[in-house]
Amino acid sequence: MKIAMFGGSFNPIHTGHVMLVKAFAKELSLDRVLIIPTYIPPHKQIYNAVLPKQKLEMCRLAFKDINFAEISDIEIKRQGASYTYMTLEELKEMYPDDELFLITGADMFMTIHEWKHPEIIFRLATICGVPRNNNDISDLKKQGEYLHTLGAKTHILDVGIMTVSSTEIRNNIALGKSISGMVTPEVEKYILENGLYKEG
Repeated sequence: MKIAMFGGSFNPIHTGHVMLVKAFAKELSLDRVLIIPTYIPPHKQIYNAVLPKQKLEMCRLAFKDINFAEISDIEIKRQGASYTYMTLEELKEMYPDDELFLITGADMFMTIHEWKHPEIIFRLATICGVPRNNNDISDLKKQGEYLHTLGAKTHILDVGIMTVSSTEIRNNIALGKSISGMVTPEVEKYILENGLYKEG
């Protein structure tokens, strides 16, 4: 089987995330995509974070109609800083005979060689990147060539995915602006009913 890991702070999860997963699932004929919210992202400070159970519920709502997507609490249960190499090692123990993929956005793809123990990541999974727009494709391909010299296997989508910013979503909510179309209708309803991100 082909199993992909898609991790992130998902604060909140948005339509760009959903489109990204769908695009790679189709491109690579993935059997399963594990959506893995981080407990504490090691690479950035998160403001106005929500409870882990709320993050998991928003992910579940965003992907509820996508049968190949599975929400995993593997990093939330581990707690502490969430390092990708640790999660991939755990997934390899769980699925020793399956082929693993790691789905990343453009920013993550461009910096993955600087992550903790990138050599373990490269050994365990094919690194999948997507440009923010069509102008980014050449940069990602150059990065892919560089990652190959480090022993990585990569796959880059040839089209950009609509970019949505979790920061912009949080700011809109704090300012009382609409987030329609930026998150799925179910996630929007959950955010508003639970009063999330009201304070900027």
